[in-house]
Amino acid sequence: MRSPSLFVDVGLLRQNAHFRAVFVARLMSVFALGLLTVAVPVQIHALTGSALQVGFALALDGAGMFIGLLCGGVCADRYDRRRLILSARALCGIGFLALALNSFVAAPSLVALYIVSFWDGFFGAMGITALMAAIPGLVGREHLPAAGALSMMTTRFGAVLAPLVGSVVIAAAGVRWNYLLAGIGTLATLLPLRRLPSLQPAGSAAENPLHALAEGLRFLLRNRIAGAVVALGTVQALLSAVRVLFAALSTGSYGDIAIGVGLLFSAVPLGALIGAVTSGWVGGLRRPGLVLIACVVAAALLIAALGFVTHIAPALVALVLLGYVGSIASLLQFVLVQRHTPDELLGRVNSLWSAQDVVGDSAGALGIGVLARAFAPAFAVGAFGLAAAALAAALGIASRQLRALDTGTPDHAPLQQGAGS
Repeated sequence: MRSPSLFVDVGLLRQNAHFRAVFVARLMSVFALGLLTVAVPVQIHALTGSALQVGFALALDGAGMFIGLLCGGVCADRYDRRRLILSARALCGIGFLALALNSFVAAPSLVALYIVSFWDGFFGAMGITALMAAIPGLVGREHLPAAGALSMMTTRFGAVLAPLVGSVVIAAAGVRWNYLLAGIGTLATLLPLRRLPSLQPAGSAAENPLHALAEGLRFLLRNRIAGAVVALGTVQALLSAVRVLFAALSTGSYGDIAIGVGLLFSAVPLGALIGAVTSGWVGGLRRPGLVLIACVVAAALLIAALGFVTHIAPALVALVLLGYVGSIASLLQFVLVQRHTPDELLGRVNSLWSAQDVVGDSAGALGIGVLARAFAPAFAVGAFGLAAAALAAALGIASRQLRALDTGTPDHAPLQQGAGS
């Protein structure tokens, strides 16, 4: 067996034409969405001057995403996943072109921006859920670490570069061209995605959607490995809410540096990008469950460290490390969920796993906001991180099967058992 490399294995792109098509489409989509992510808040603020209105549009996008994830999970386990991916991408592209048309009129409609924010969140989430459920069948479960790392790289590159490109386009030509480019770019993803084969799920019997979703939830409650992974993922999602305090920390605890907020926001994606690029070793882990638990506990302790430093330099180091261990944890979650979920449940389980990110981030933002209102920001972030570390450690101790997971055991065993313990 070949020893794992430090860097992510790009051989999958050369060897697997179907995954190569997905990779190209995802890269195009990430940049298209990045252009849109900058444009919507800028246009709403220009039209209304209200941060509340911007927040409302973002909340609609989040609500659409949450509902789309749950609906997409049920559909991905019932219908051809290729058709769902293509349909969702096409509908997103049409929505973006509608925003472009709206921005070209003399008096752009605010209602249209709200509607398409929900539309984008809903259909974008449906497409992502179907794509995640299709990946194991396209690449084989033995190639999931490489597939997950390569997919993560596209997201990280997009998070760093796409907003910058979007800002340049707005400055040069206005938001209408952001929308137009986002729509054209999204529709262009249909070209590589059309090369995918039919991706009919293993179990596609008609069932009440709520009952079908409940079946996915029951699987997570019964399967001690997949369920523990999703629980740890919820703790990690809570940690992402630390960005709520970046402004307060940079202007208070860290000395009021002019570009402090921007540096804090950039540090986590930088660490995550480094983690994705250098994650080749993850595929060779013998005890991935232990490493996942350690990464989530370490991420929480790094959050806590932000409350004990008084200069921005160590805070930036902590955030880069947070991005790194967070990306490794996310990759391990992806691999373990896909490996230990039967094909006929992949859509629903992936949708529930992704939905907990949305819920966890919102709950974390609320919790850390309450703490910051009652206490100083430094104390709030320190207490929040320590509490999350204790919760992650408790989950790790309670998850005996995850701690004992050894990749020397064939990965297909849990799949044959369905809801294996």
